[in-house]
Amino acid sequence: MLAAAGLGSRRNCERMIDEGKVTVNGKEATLGDKADAVRDVIHVNGSRLVTDTRMVYLALNKPAGVVSTMDDDKGREALADYVPNISTRVFHVGRLDLESEGLLLLMNDGGLAHKLMHPSYEVAKTYQVEISGPVPRSMGRELKAGITLEDGPAKVDSFKVVTAYGKVALVEVVLHEGRNHIVRRMFDAVGFPVQRLIRTQIGPIRLGDLRPGRTRHLSQAEIGALFKAVGE
Repeated sequence: MLAAAGLGSRRNCERMIDEGKVTVNGKEATLGDKADAVRDVIHVNGSRLVTDTRMVYLALNKPAGVVSTMDDDKGREALADYVPNISTRVFHVGRLDLESEGLLLLMNDGGLAHKLMHPSYEVAKTYQVEISGPVPRSMGRELKAGITLEDGPAKVDSFKVVTAYGKVALVEVVLHEGRNHIVRRMFDAVGFPVQRLIRTQIGPIRLGDLRPGRTRHLSQAEIGALFKAVGE
C-alpha cells in the first residue's frame, strides 16, 4: 500500500516501517501488518496518507467570470466546466466571488472539506489585491488592528505591499475567515476598492504557476499537509 501510494520502493517502505515512521489507526506498524485502504487511517512521518484510490483532491485556478458552483442555472460558466473527466462527483471547498480569481480546492472528501471551511480550524488564506496607489502607511496597521463591518469586526493576519507603481499597487493579505466578499468589503471600508483579487494560497496549498482554467491533482504530501492543517 505504501509503495502503491508513491512513497518509494517496497524496500524503502519496509525501512520506514522498521524505523517506526508508519502508524495505522494511531498504532506503530510492524512488517507484515495489514491495513484496509478505505477504513484505516495511515500516517507516515506524522503526515496522513490517503490510500483510498476513490478519493479525489484537485487544485483549480478559477478565472474571473466563473461562478463558484459546480453547475449554474443561469447558464454561466461554472466550475464543472473546468474539471477533467473523473469518475466521481467533486465539490468545491469554499468559494470565490464571480470576478475574483485564483485557487479553489475541489474534492470528494466531505469530512476534510467541512473542516477546511469551518472557522474553528482557522485555515489561513492568502490573497493578492490590486488597488489604486499610492498605499498609505496606515493601511496595514488599520487592517491588522481590525475594522467594523456590517456583520461584525474583521481583520487580516498579515499585510504587505508587493509592488507599487504610480497609480496602481499590489498588496498581499492573509486572513483565516471566509465571510462573503470579506476581502473586498474590508478594502472598501478603508477607502481603496479592489480592482483585482487573486487567491494564491489555502492553508499549505499554493496556486504556484497553475494557469487560469487549469486543474491539477494534489500530491500525497499536499494532501497530508491539508489533514495536518486541521489537526489530523
